[in-house]
Amino acid sequence: MCGLIFMYSPHLEPSERIIKVYSGLTRIAHRGPDDQGISAEGQWAMGHRRLSIIDQKCSQQPISDPTGRYFLTYNGEVYNYRELRAGLLSNWSFRTQGDTEAVLAGLVTYGPDFLHQMEGMWALAFWDRQERNLLLARDRMGKKPLYYQPQKEAICCASELSALSCLSDQVWTEDLNSTADYFRYGYYLPGTTAYQDVFEVLPGHVLTWSPHGNTHSQSYWSLPLTHFTGTQKQARALLHDKLIQAIQRRLVADVEVGAFLSGGIDSSLIVSLLSQELNFTPKTFTIGFSEIAYDERRYARIIAERCQTQHYEQCLEQWDAARLQQLILDHIGQPFADSSLLPTALVSELAAQHVKVVLSGDGGDELFSGYQRYQARAILRWYTRLPKGLRKGIGQIIRALPEPMVHHSRSLLKKAHLFEDIVQRMDAETPYLAPLFYSPTDFQRLAPELVGYGHTPPQLPEESRLDDIQAMMTADALIYLPQDILTKVDRASMAYGLESRAPFLDKEVVELAFSLPRHWHRHGLQGKHLLKETFAGCLSTEIWQRRKQGFAVPIHSWFRGAMGNDLEKLLQEGDSPLNRSQVLALLTAHRKQQRDHGYRLWQIYVYLLWRSRQVQQIDHHLSTTSDLSDGNWHLNRASVGA
Repeated sequence: MCGLIFMYSPHLEPSERIIKVYSGLTRIAHRGPDDQGISAEGQWAMGHRRLSIIDQKCSQQPISDPTGRYFLTYNGEVYNYRELRAGLLSNWSFRTQGDTEAVLAGLVTYGPDFLHQMEGMWALAFWDRQERNLLLARDRMGKKPLYYQPQKEAICCASELSALSCLSDQVWTEDLNSTADYFRYGYYLPGTTAYQDVFEVLPGHVLTWSPHGNTHSQSYWSLPLTHFTGTQKQARALLHDKLIQAIQRRLVADVEVGAFLSGGIDSSLIVSLLSQELNFTPKTFTIGFSEIAYDERRYARIIAERCQTQHYEQCLEQWDAARLQQLILDHIGQPFADSSLLPTALVSELAAQHVKVVLSGDGGDELFSGYQRYQARAILRWYTRLPKGLRKGIGQIIRALPEPMVHHSRSLLKKAHLFEDIVQRMDAETPYLAPLFYSPTDFQRLAPELVGYGHTPPQLPEESRLDDIQAMMTADALIYLPQDILTKVDRASMAYGLESRAPFLDKEVVELAFSLPRHWHRHGLQGKHLLKETFAGCLSTEIWQRRKQGFAVPIHSWFRGAMGNDLEKLLQEGDSPLNRSQVLALLTAHRKQQRDHGYRLWQIYVYLLWRSRQVQQIDHHLSTTSDLSDGNWHLNRASVGA
């Protein structure tokens, strides 16, 4: 796992370009604390920060082919690299033992078609210095980030926005279309960022660029919605074998591999399969909270004791403003509305003290119908058959009920309010995208200046729209998962030089899960039915039957204390497209415990924090001496050996 940079800029002097690249690398030093390197020639330069996992003593980047024509800088891990190397031996004489050179050799030999053979996670920049063509690519599910800014006859790209800002000559400005997306959905839509003319490479896509040509993005993989033709028994056997293989593939490393263990079904299953099926006992890591309603450590301990892992815990006892500011401003670089970013960062910091790699349970909910909104959608089918007057009366009763001031999805009142929210949002233009933070009416009250703004959400595959729950699962896998969950895990873990691997997001597991009939994943109103049937003996009944809690944070209480005071201060610091009186009304109702507006207030708080303190363009007149004084780096001149 690493961080990368590339820039092509004909108007800069070579020394200026190298200084910019080096400055960008300092912004992503956390992604690769073990090594760094720069390759440069003429009008281009690329840089790399390395977290050494495989072939630790070699495989430095950027790497070039023997002729010096092709250069690669790459972030990620390709788990099947040994098989790929074997298939390339007739055309390539390998100099290293890792996956990086296998990716280089494959791209040189087969071009972007080679991406179809790769299994893992990646973001890469591949430069043909002879033809002056750049190829950028991301893995299928969007596990690894890659941002870019095209300019006239120039381009720059980087793993994180803070590094990209070091390469740009322009002062970035807020994109109000993206801001509207953020407040509607809680995240930015695929391909967009918070800034005008700054983009992200789409998951499962290849982007090509040349100085005098157009930027062209093309999909090399899409979620296949083919229909499984076997029996449930056959499907369970396939799922068992493919998930075990996926876990085994993700143990490929020259360093110790641990595992996150939240106490939920997905991470508990991964740890149990490591122990029971692969005879591998990892160190495990969990985070807890001082508020009992949010604390899942008891369940994590049950799995740790059963699997006899060396288990580590840490407790998040209070609001940590400094850590949030660092994560948002330095690592994500734009507003991020998922409050579980904080505990994810804390458990990553804990794990990084003991291992370099962890396995996680990310993807289990999206693949196997685990979210409670799918349950609410199923109830909605019955609800819409009721007479309109009765439905209206039910809605009025629910809205009149006091909303519990605890996240807990076990609360019947909380479920009732969640269901009523879903009913109200059925009139929205994008009923399948989740989470939707506001109904159209509430959005207009909060941000009247943003009404009419927003990007068009990606179209779902036609086959998925034949079933509303299938459409929600597909939208979650293609939009919510990369834009929220995987963004959170990547930035939180890489902030501490920790690589997180997700077995559920193995290509074969993903394709199998989405090929199965949707109703196989649910039994009545209960999700993950097929997953539970397949691995019934791996977890105790107590774990399988516990209600989903989620990796939630006690923000409801934080906003009644210091965090609410911080929000009031931010509201006074400057103008924004938000209705200040409406924000204060939400905060007041929350403090009085009339409604739980914790998640909305968090979203607003993070946005105002970013808006008031976003980092402007760095000083372009940095001292070469001060910038390049660190001796732990190497500079490759592309002309050598060309």
